[in-house]
Amino acid sequence: MDPKKILLEKIGVLQTLLSVSVENYGENFEKCAKVIAKAIKNKNTVFWCGNGGSASESSHLAVELIGRFKANRRPLPSVSLNADSSAITCIANDFGYSEIFSRQLEGLGKKGDVLIVLSTSGKSENIIKVLHQAKAMGIISIALLGKGGGEALTLADFAITIESDETARIQEMHLLLGHTFCEYSEIALGLAQS
Repeated sequence: MDPKKILLEKIGVLQTLLSVSVENYGENFEKCAKVIAKAIKNKNTVFWCGNGGSASESSHLAVELIGRFKANRRPLPSVSLNADSSAITCIANDFGYSEIFSRQLEGLGKKGDVLIVLSTSGKSENIIKVLHQAKAMGIISIALLGKGGGEALTLADFAITIESDETARIQEMHLLLGHTFCEYSEIALGLAQS
């Protein structure tokens, strides 16, 4: 198959997902964006986590807030639970891989914080456990999901499920949503212009 044809096919799939995004996710997206901005305004922390490619995205999105997205402004409290390899390997070794996020959240989080999980399936045990931990601590949870959402869909306070079974397209949509959360937070806090 021609590489250009593959590219055009993938762009077509992404265009379809983009074209229905406001209709399918707009209302939930708006609620999530406001929850995130309110938490930051109240000096609470936004925690992010995911596995594999979603781990990379969670780290990427966390630094958009702690560093900057568009505006040169004060750092906003944001932590990727994927970022500390020592914590992850310690917890995985001593307690099991399923605890790598929930144990960190238990130690670092507090009521009023926000947890954003990125999962293309919503079925990973460590994602399920961190969502339970968030609920137990009064931490608001947002799940960016795909492939039907899995168990995470029913555990998160808010969820956006990308209607695709293709992991790469789901992750691309998650990144768009995450970037827009960051941009909205800067605008809502008066730190950047739209």
